[in-house]
Parts: sequence; C-alpha cells; structure tokens
Amino acid sequence: MSEHEDVRGRVVLGGSTGFIGQDLARRWRAAGREVVTISRHDADLTWEDQAGIDAAVDGASLVVGLAGKSVNCRYTPPNRAEIVGSRERTTAALRTAVGRAATPPPLWVNSSTATIYRHAEDHPQTESAGELGTGFSVEVAKAWERELFAGDLPGTRRVALRTAIVLGDGGVLGTLRTLARFGLGGTQYDGRWPVGRARREAGTAHDFRTRGGRQRFSWVHLDDVAGIIAFLERHPELDGPVNAVAPGASDNRTLMATIRRALGIPFGLPQPRGMLELGALGIRTETELILKSRWVAPERLLGAGYAFAHPDLEEAVEASFGRR
Repeated sequence: MSEHEDVRGRVVLGGSTGFIGQDLARRWRAAGREVVTISRHDADLTWEDQAGIDAAVDGASLVVGLAGKSVNCRYTPPNRAEIVGSRERTTAALRTAVGRAATPPPLWVNSSTATIYRHAEDHPQTESAGELGTGFSVEVAKAWERELFAGDLPGTRRVALRTAIVLGDGGVLGTLRTLARFGLGGTQYDGRWPVGRARREAGTAHDFRTRGGRQRFSWVHLDDVAGIIAFLERHPELDGPVNAVAPGASDNRTLMATIRRALGIPFGLPQPRGMLELGALGIRTETELILKSRWVAPERLLGAGYAFAHPDLEEAVEASFGRR
C-alpha cells in the first residue's frame, strides 16, 4: 500500500463518546468512511450486544478500542475495580468478535497508555528499551495489553497504542486552561506528603522524587492521534506496542508557562504538593496524573517515517486553543 493511498472501509470504534473517540468518529465520517460506534450510551451498539459487535467487526477494515472508565477519579477500591474491569471486558468483547469473524479486520488498534513506563527523569522510555513501572496505573496498562494480545488471531494485526496526554480543545488541556484563567496556572510542584498503608498496598501512592516542577511531560496532539492510526493502516510492518507521543517531551514548568503565554496570562500561582493534594481531593482525582514524570519517545513511529503534525509543544497548545 502506498504512503499516499487513502484508507477506506468500515471502522468499528469502541469507546466512541470520549474526548478522543468523538474526534476520530467525526474525522472518519467527514472522510466518507462508515463508522460503527460502541459505547454504554449514545452509540450504534452497546457492549452487551455481542452479536451486534460480531456483525460489525466481520468485514471491517479497522477496529479501534478506546473504552474504559476514566482514570481521572479517586482510586477507591470500587473505582480501581471498574478502571481495570471496564478495560478488560470491552477489549475481550472486541477480541471475541475478531476471533469469530469470517473476514477478520486486518488491523486492530487498541488504546493503552504511556503511563506503563516507570517514573523517568534520566532518559526517555522507548518500545525497545523502556522499563515498565510499578503501581496501580502500570498494572492497569499491563492488564489492558494482556487482553489485547491474548489468543491467536492470525488474520489481524494488533497494535497497543501507548498514548501520552492528548492535547486538543478539551480534555486535560481544557482543565489546565481553566486553572490558568483563575490564576492557578503556575508550576505544579512535587513534595513530601504522608501516605497511608492502604494506599501504599494498593499501589496508588505517589512518592516524592522530582524537584522544581521538572517532572517530564510527554504529550501528543489529537491531530496526530488520528494521523498515527492512519499511518498504522498504511504500514503493516508495525504491530505490538507503539508509543503515541510527540518527539519533544517537555516538563511541567514549561507546560504551565506555555499555557499562560498562549492565553496571555502573565502570572500563575505556583501549586505545591499540599495544595495539589487538597485540590485533587476536592475534585475527586489523583495527583499522580500530574506529578509522575512521564518521559516517553516515539521510537517506532519515527523509525517507520511518521511525520508529526504537531512536534512542538507551544504550537500544539496554541493550535488546541484555536490561536493558529
């Protein structure tokens, strides 16, 4: 298949109501592709309709799985169980459909996360040499990928898309933009914080490691998420884990300054660990999402020749805010 050949055929999109899913469905439909969506609500099919999923997947050109409870919540025992279970159940439903298909899809791209790698401040983590981390978030990613690669599906190439924080008009960047507009767009500092035994045993504790707001920030723009999936359709040599991250990782200090600059806000109140912990408790989320140092590189994509639409953080933030 040539590099510039348009990819056609039906797409089955699991997890279609989220930030990424809505964007992908819109793009594919605008390009004239048939899109069959699966979600708990507001979709063509629900996850309980295995027969419907089987029919949609049979003869499809592409299956994309994005479903799973958001990790933007407190890691209580019920939430932890649903974060893992929702990913396992939905991925298993897609795998069942692919296995039953008379004409299996040539490509199944399933979401994973760049959080699977360890807290890294020394060098970027790649698919070939990256070191997997420990703790609850890492175990979620491992369980997700185990479901994807389980069993023998000889007619279907499987890719685990280890996606970093996705930038665009909404999502994480929308929350940070709101904070900046309220004067809270300063650097988010790690620090010492007491952690109870229960949280440590559950793997949800974040230990103080990075000083000065220098925790690494790996990211990718929505345009490139779509571009990477299209690239994968054209490049059958790529399978297994693929890091979906822009090549130039930044850090929290730079990210927050970039957001303020894009919004024309000269000052942002710095946020030490204690303020972050109290704020996370108030809005029912976890500080690990902003304090873990995620330094990941797209080794396989660059090696295969993928050209990022948004390789520069400042340009990507401005594009997300509609400034370019």
